[in-house]
Amino acid sequence: MAYIGDVVLIYYREESAFFARIDSIKPDIKKGWFRVQFLILTIPLRTVTWILREEYINGVPFTMEGNPVRIEAVNPLPVESDSEDINKRATEKVSPKDARKLIPFKKSKKDTIKGT
Repeated sequence: MAYIGDVVLIYYREESAFFARIDSIKPDIKKGWFRVQFLILTIPLRTVTWILREEYINGVPFTMEGNPVRIEAVNPLPVESDSEDINKRATEKVSPKDARKLIPFKKSKKDTIKGT
């Protein structure tokens, strides 16, 4: 199920077309239909409003001008797995031969501004 603030992937003609964020879902005049405002995540950003049924928002395919369209919620990777990986890597021992050499940045005389 997609909610306000969720990022969704829009499929057009059964191919992924673009990502969008759901900015608002408001009831339409027609019973059982909703005005869904999307921020399309392209350059430049665009905002569109589609009038959809709840099942369409939840991933059931529908058509626009005869072309199949589907909205699929994008599930982010679990944050816990990321933190577990970081913790695991932090506790691993690094042998001296695998360690990287740190080279400090030194200003040359050319980099300094004279007369200030």
